[in-house]
Amino acid sequence: MRYTIRMKNCAFFARHGLFDEEERLGQRFYVDAELLVDPGPGLEDDVMDSTVDYGTVFIEIEKIITGKRRFLIEALAFDVARALCGKFPRIARATITVRKPHAPVPGVLDHVEVTVSWPQ
Repeated sequence: MRYTIRMKNCAFFARHGLFDEEERLGQRFYVDAELLVDPGPGLEDDVMDSTVDYGTVFIEIEKIITGKRRFLIEALAFDVARALCGKFPRIARATITVRKPHAPVPGVLDHVEVTVSWPQ
C-alpha cells in the first residue's frame, strides 16, 4: 500500500523565464507537489523518521525554485521532481506542477502551468 502527500500553492519569488525582464524583475511562482509514498513502518508506528517530512520537502522545493535560473518552467518542474525522488527514498513518484501567473503572452490569462512526473 502507498499513500499520497499533496502540497498545494507553495509560493516562491524567483527569476525564471526566457526574457531579460523576467530575470531582472522576477515574479511569484506557485508549486504543487503530489508525492506517492511507500509507507514503511510510518503509518503504524506514527514516527516521523519512518515517513517523508513535508516541511523538509518544502525547503527542498524552495532551494530549487529560488536557485539557479531556468528558461523553461518545464525544466524547473522536472528538476524539482527528480531532486525530491533522489533525496527522499520513500517517494516512489513525484508529480510537480509549476504555475507562472505573469507569463509574457499576448493576451489575458490567469496563469500558465506545467506538470511533470518523475520517474516517468
